[in-house]
Amino acid sequence: MKAKECLLLLQKILQLVDEGVHVLDKHGNTIIYNEAMSALEKMDSADVIKKPFTEVFKGFNTENSTLLKALHSKTVTKNLKQTYLNKDGKEISTINTTIPVIIDDEVVAAVEVAKNITKIEEMSNTILKLHDEIEKPEMVKHKKVKKYNFDNIIGRSENFLDVIERAKKSSKNSASVFIYGETGTGKELIAQSIHYASARKDKPFKAQNCAALPESLLEGLLFGTTKGGFTGAVDRPGLFEQANGGTLLLDEINSMPYELQPKLLRVLQENYIRRVGGSTDIPIDVRIITTCNEPPEKILKEGKLRKDLFYRLNVIPINVPPLRERVDDIILLAKMFVDKHNERFNKHVTGFSDEVYEYLLSYDYPGNARELENMIMSAVSMCEDDEYILTVNHFSVHRSIEPRIDDYEKVEDSGIDEYLGNLEKRIIEKALLENNNNITRTSNALKIKRQTLQHKIKKYKISV
Repeated sequence: MKAKECLLLLQKILQLVDEGVHVLDKHGNTIIYNEAMSALEKMDSADVIKKPFTEVFKGFNTENSTLLKALHSKTVTKNLKQTYLNKDGKEISTINTTIPVIIDDEVVAAVEVAKNITKIEEMSNTILKLHDEIEKPEMVKHKKVKKYNFDNIIGRSENFLDVIERAKKSSKNSASVFIYGETGTGKELIAQSIHYASARKDKPFKAQNCAALPESLLEGLLFGTTKGGFTGAVDRPGLFEQANGGTLLLDEINSMPYELQPKLLRVLQENYIRRVGGSTDIPIDVRIITTCNEPPEKILKEGKLRKDLFYRLNVIPINVPPLRERVDDIILLAKMFVDKHNERFNKHVTGFSDEVYEYLLSYDYPGNARELENMIMSAVSMCEDDEYILTVNHFSVHRSIEPRIDDYEKVEDSGIDEYLGNLEKRIIEKALLENNNNITRTSNALKIKRQTLQHKIKKYKISV
């Protein structure tokens, strides 16, 4: 295939990608300018292709052009955030990566790939603005922000009560807390409870999901920005400054970009931050609580979290058990959710049918308490005004009511012996609950000897 044909083929392929692509030849003329870049910069490709870059983009400061730097000095630029005005005068934010194409030590082209993050940048600015406004006294009068404390936490399972007791103890100091639990187990509720039971309760509580934004925007959101630090930057405090004296919750810390983690580690070590683009060290006093929905050993093994950062964050570890390991709490939570959504939908539900009761206790809740609430909310909303008992029919829009005891993926993960052991433990716990922990009645219900039941209770460390 000839070079001209290769170029034509490449141009066709690049029209299909979402990122903007701009390529200059060794003379500084544009040879590729795809549709995504055209839409981003509001430039007609016919006005750019085969034209000198410096003539087409006359208002652009050539000294700051990453394309020209790549072409003339072999400079590689990775993930650079840029904010500029397009042809229509609209402010555009992009993440750009620019590289020189070198053959035989000669630059033959320069390639720039730009990802449009304008909407994400707007969202980031909105988040910071809302966080800032919520702290203003005049805004508090008009905004009712939900604040959770330990009184809002429902549970009586021994393993869960141990977790809450540990969380209460942690509220008496300012050490970093690392909360691990599956999705929907109530990690943020516990984090807020720790803050509002601590000496910092009258200071700000801020929360940020580390998976919500790319590195360049998350850095500005956490540490703030300095006017002139980069194109379009303004003086704005980040969440660390906004949370000064209080608590900052970093949710899903396992999703924080790896390149940003050393900067967070430095803040934890030095107790000061430096805004993006700034040179002034700003002292801060912020308690850090982090949450993670994957086992710590897994994220460390996979390199998602630096070990030195993990040790700084994991001063007080709190492992929240999944709902399937809190059988005593299922009906308790279900009734609480019924009361909550009775009020929301103006219904009058008072209980469950036997079939629904059995199902609620046997289901394994991959979404944990959050999933249980969604199930109950859906069921309550489907009740007629004169219906008082939730039946199978009320749950039909959510899923068929049948226990999930044949989950092959879980067998593959843990092996059949462990899987069957866990299943047997859950059945025994359920039977004990239904028989008020009476060993004789429970053994009769399970059709096993009393001594066998006692052996299994001891084997699985079941509280009775």
